[in-house]
Amino acid sequence: MHPKNASISVPPLQLWGGLECTVNRVRDQYFDQLDRNGHRHRDDDIDRFASLGIHAIRYPVLWETTAPDGIANADWKWTDRRLVALQQAGITPIAGLVHHGSGPPHTSLTDPAFATGLAEFAGAVAARYPWLSYYTPVNEPLTTARFSGLYGLWYPHGSDDNTFIQALLIQCRAVVLSMQAIRAINPDAKLVQTDDFGKTYSTPEMALFATFYNERRWLGWDLLCGMVGTEHPLWPYLTATGIDHAELLWFRDNPCPPDIIGVNYYVTSERWLDHRHDRYPPHFAGVSDFTRFADIETSRALAAPTPGIAPLLDEIWDRYHLPMAITEAHIDAAREDQLRWLLEIWQGALQARKNGADVRAVTVWALLGSFDWNSLVTQSNDYYEAGPLDVRFAEPRPTALAGMMQELSAGQAPSHPVLNGPGWWRRAGRFLCPPVATPDAPTSIPASLHRVVIANAAPILIAGATGTLGRAFARICQQRNLAYRLLSRGEMDIADPASVEQAMTRLRPWAVVNASGYVRVDDAEHDVERCFRENATGPAVLAAACARHGVHLTTFSSDLVFSGRQANPYVETDPVAPINTYGRSKAEGESAVLDCNPDALVVRTSSFFGPWDEFNFVAQALSALESGAPFAAASDITVSPTYVPDLVNVCLDLMIDGERGVWHLTNGHALTWAELAGKAAQHAGVDCSLLGAQPAAACNYVAARPPYTALHTNRAVLLPTLDNALARYLQTREAHTTKVAVTI
Repeated sequence: MHPKNASISVPPLQLWGGLECTVNRVRDQYFDQLDRNGHRHRDDDIDRFASLGIHAIRYPVLWETTAPDGIANADWKWTDRRLVALQQAGITPIAGLVHHGSGPPHTSLTDPAFATGLAEFAGAVAARYPWLSYYTPVNEPLTTARFSGLYGLWYPHGSDDNTFIQALLIQCRAVVLSMQAIRAINPDAKLVQTDDFGKTYSTPEMALFATFYNERRWLGWDLLCGMVGTEHPLWPYLTATGIDHAELLWFRDNPCPPDIIGVNYYVTSERWLDHRHDRYPPHFAGVSDFTRFADIETSRALAAPTPGIAPLLDEIWDRYHLPMAITEAHIDAAREDQLRWLLEIWQGALQARKNGADVRAVTVWALLGSFDWNSLVTQSNDYYEAGPLDVRFAEPRPTALAGMMQELSAGQAPSHPVLNGPGWWRRAGRFLCPPVATPDAPTSIPASLHRVVIANAAPILIAGATGTLGRAFARICQQRNLAYRLLSRGEMDIADPASVEQAMTRLRPWAVVNASGYVRVDDAEHDVERCFRENATGPAVLAAACARHGVHLTTFSSDLVFSGRQANPYVETDPVAPINTYGRSKAEGESAVLDCNPDALVVRTSSFFGPWDEFNFVAQALSALESGAPFAAASDITVSPTYVPDLVNVCLDLMIDGERGVWHLTNGHALTWAELAGKAAQHAGVDCSLLGAQPAAACNYVAARPPYTALHTNRAVLLPTLDNALARYLQTREAHTTKVAVTI
């Protein structure tokens, strides 16, 4: 016992990191995340991980890639090098031996030899690295068994309860045998057993299903803890699958409770079941035991959000009284919501500790991001979710998450201004159906969720209230719950130092977006003074003010800073050589901004089209062709079109990350104006017979136009393809047209 009033020292909550390393199999195709994120070939990533301040890392020592042809033929070179580097960096590895995989090609999750084969590999790992103390032999056995044995998504593509339970038992047996083999060499080795954990809620009509799912979520840990016997609530279900009772009871005789329960928690982990399936989008509908119902994440359905991870940690503690760590914390979302999610998870862990649960750490997942998890890695579409490090660059680029991790690891409160507001999963616009009231969720959405942001949050100032780009920034800031002020020239004249200073002092922004400027390329030839005032003098004034106030600046330039004399796309480092007044004003503006504020972000872009104005080139071309009118466009001017919503979203992410310098941002397809009109018409299914291609000389331009100004990048391709953008543009346009027709 401790003396009265004596303080008990509790170690602080640790920050861990995780590396997405899945090698899953879909029929005979393998998805290897380490190849796709490049980590397999970058030794210096270890230094990047260390810079984040993590204490430990979930790190792959994978059976499938190290010893696919047996221990005698194992290739340890990569693992030798990386584990030593982690040691030297002071980061504790938690060795993962199978991560959403099914082992080497000769075995599977329904092969009893999987368990003994993995145990043999685990023993070899322990013998080679006797200093390794933490292991996860199989990541998420229950979840992997569902995907592989019940849902048919991963190999061996089972879709029945027998295959599901068989896959779960074999994986759990593999964990037990692996830890026995490891502890024969290192008796102090610790098991960190992970699984996705959430909770299921339902209508009364679906209560039996919800009760079953809420019992099933424990099954992997229950087996390892020796808690599954005839008295277990799921015993009738387990035995009804035809599994030999002895296979189930084996775990009672061979318990292997986790030393740390690893809780993986996502926005999709908590589910709502509803017998009224027609209330929901069709892809949420399913059938089980001849019952049709909707299965949807609670955040998209329930009127009042669930409390989050803290009560779930309390449930786990009450059931097992074993130490816990949150071993995956990630959301696929815009940057500010990634930050808000991590903060909410961190605060949930602190709350559970305050409630008495032994929560050791929060793991940021995944340090290098992940590919194609929006399809549960059943397809290879290059869909990328960035993490603290973005691998789309020549060298992984730290995002705002990296800065937040450094603050958390140093015991500091996260400070980014965008944290002042709830994430999308707690905002009123999150629903994909009419909001559902439950006994724990009032019918009306709490008034607090109607607030755009927390009061007095520092805003983003957007100059350009009358322009397409300024209005787009305001619209998307509102959608993303970012505090902003859209300013007209009367509220802030960017070329007037006194006006800018007054606005900065009064509104105290953390960032400024200069979406204003002179945009009439032909008129600029006869309006030179005004063009330079708005495109060069104004941005320089803003840049100087932002430098004085320590405020981030994003400003925009153009592809017309280039001469057009080369026949391949321009990158950021190519020399500028404008041939018209507008281009010269933009080039001078770039130089002036970066001279007085090197931390500014200067975005070169081109050829806007978007869903919120009717005057862009694509909208005009489609409108003319749909009405049966002829439409002519230049056939000898090559550009790279840009979808405005994509541009704005990427710019906001870069702004939140604090990026600087010149960036080229377009949807990356080089084509002529005439080809763009044709491509848009083809996507829209519009007759192109009245589309005319003509030389620029016939377009009656006043200002000279460079013949080739397509943009590429030597930084990273961040916007989707033009085909993808056009498809989304047309969907939005069709929805808007339908809405207008219904209103009329």
